[in-house]
Amino acid sequence: MSDKKKDNTEEKILNAAQTVFIKKGMDGSRMQEIADQAGINKALLHYYFRTKQKLFEAIFAKVFKQTFPNIGKFMLSEMPIEEKLGTFIEKYISLILRNPFYPSFILKEISRDPEFLATVIKSQGVNPNEIFEMFEKEMEAGNIRRMDPRDLMINILAMSVFPFAAKPLINIMFFGNDKKAYNSFLKKRKDTVKEFVLNSILIK
Repeated sequence: MSDKKKDNTEEKILNAAQTVFIKKGMDGSRMQEIADQAGINKALLHYYFRTKQKLFEAIFAKVFKQTFPNIGKFMLSEMPIEEKLGTFIEKYISLILRNPFYPSFILKEISRDPEFLATVIKSQGVNPNEIFEMFEKEMEAGNIRRMDPRDLMINILAMSVFPFAAKPLINIMFFGNDKKAYNSFLKKRKDTVKEFVLNSILIK
């Protein structure tokens, strides 16, 4: 098998597995279903990925990279805190808008195997303590008000993710199941969350 053909086959498998895993999660997915989605036989799938767990690990790492691109490096940059947080919120919500299944997929897997997910997240260069230290320095410099940095990070993630993760319920309860109106509401979340977070923490 040529390297080019091998790369194409592996990419087909990863794309197929991502589609299946995001829809059904780790427990609900079957290797045969992934092989069918990729248009290959199950034996070839096992040649590339011996177990469903190995394939899932590769997919989750890929999804996490897309969901939190260079978060550690970005959050520790020399950018002013308001620009740093504002850009992170905008990019994060924009990515979820393009991939609305990501939040429910990640939340489902958090309840299934949090230890595994923590390992994957750390392997991508995310060190929460470094981000918390960055927030502490901003507090000491008088740029943002004093608070538990864990509260700040959790508030940003919760405000960004929850409207997508709970989309079916919120759409029915608050928007009368008007999908067009709710999607329009979601598109405004970038500005809404950014304004709310920055107004609540910046010392002016």
